[in-house]
Amino acid sequence: MFDDLSEIDSAIVVRCARTLLRRPLLRADGPDGELLGAVYRHRFALQDLFAGLLGYRLVVERRFARLYKAGPGHDDSRGAGLTPRGYAYLALVLAVLTGVGRQVLLSRLVADARAAAAEAGIAVVDDVVDRRALTSALRHLVALGVLHETEGSVDAQAEALITVDTDLLGQLLTGPVGEADGARRLVELAARPGPRGVEHAVRRRLVENPVVLYADLPPEQADWLRRNQRKESALLETAFGLRTECRAEGVLASDPEDYLTDLYFPGTSTVARIALLALPELLESRPVAGGRHPVDPARAREVCAELVADYPAAWSKQYVEDLGGLTAEVLELLRRTGLAAPDAEGPGWTLAPTAHRWVPVPDGAPEREVEVVAAPEPQSWSLFDEESA
Repeated sequence: MFDDLSEIDSAIVVRCARTLLRRPLLRADGPDGELLGAVYRHRFALQDLFAGLLGYRLVVERRFARLYKAGPGHDDSRGAGLTPRGYAYLALVLAVLTGVGRQVLLSRLVADARAAAAEAGIAVVDDVVDRRALTSALRHLVALGVLHETEGSVDAQAEALITVDTDLLGQLLTGPVGEADGARRLVELAARPGPRGVEHAVRRRLVENPVVLYADLPPEQADWLRRNQRKESALLETAFGLRTECRAEGVLASDPEDYLTDLYFPGTSTVARIALLALPELLESRPVAGGRHPVDPARAREVCAELVADYPAAWSKQYVEDLGGLTAEVLELLRRTGLAAPDAEGPGWTLAPTAHRWVPVPDGAPEREVEVVAAPEPQSWSLFDEESA
């Protein structure tokens, strides 16, 4: 990939590629914007890299760079952190923005979005939850640089003047809207594999997900990955700085610098620490197909309750008082990290065999303190002491 580049330029291309994976919409005035100049200089090498390895399209302009990734399909564990209603409003606002020009009053934008919701058959209730979902969608577009708060703020109830960056607005959508006849079909089309089929599909999984299990892949993709483990490991490290761990059940890809991850585990929050400490007991069940361990939600609640009772002062008060909510968030965190999944055949859950990697190892028992008795100081002599017989 880097035969025509010097060692320094190759390192810069890798850094730019990592940045674009983390920030598919890179702006000069946004996070990591100082790298946009390097991305522009090496745009042809980066376009070839993403097109060849992942089947991704990269658009690079002076003001921004846009990496068009594949959609996640029906996997809802990744995203912008909006509620379902927030995502609905995000889609509605984007539709409305295409016809408002470069500036719009907040009141008109809100009214047009709610009118679009009614036209789409979405019930609109002007309550706190609805306003919060709409505000979250608007704040997300502000964070992306598509909307600018020229006067006022989208958080306030008062009027505000909003400026629209129409260039960025036109770069947001990645799915083939014109080819889809419905929402479900759009999700499927956006998640289509790249031109190289199985190769691009599997490599995208390795780059975008921390854990890829053979049992979760279609047979042809699992066979391809088994045959190409070593080559893919070297390729991902060279192109994106990822380290892979290959096991009998699948492949784990990690970033030693923790830059490419959007979800840290283990973590420092109450939910993350309890999830980590709960793993040993949750993994005690006998593994089933694919090496996965079944987990009864009632048992998960018991384990969480025991941890809360054993160390009551170590956790956030809101979780101590709501064990049901704590258990749900622990399981959800494990799901988002790829370590757990709802059981398709029942109300339970299953833990991936890769969860064993994060089982905490307790410190060894402290050594007994041994009393050390100081030895008597040796007898000293001076020139003035009399010699003994």
